[in-house]
Amino acid sequence: MGLQICPKCKEQSFTWFIGGKFPLPTWSCFDCDYEAKEVESDKQTCENCGDTAKIKLKDKEKEYSWCSNCNTVTE
Repeated sequence: MGLQICPKCKEQSFTWFIGGKFPLPTWSCFDCDYEAKEVESDKQTCENCGDTAKIKLKDKEKEYSWCSNCNTVTE
């Protein structure tokens, strides 16, 4: 998977890794150091673009859905 657009800083520097105690991917931005954990591994269909690329992420402040295809964030 290539770099995605970060939901926080909007730069194309968002990617994921798996490691540590958490079995699901952790998403991290190389540009702004934003980090969020994937809380649901099942991808859903995005209401905005219709692609099956929407996942749930959780950061220190909130839990939200994010589409890696069109970069739409919904809470």
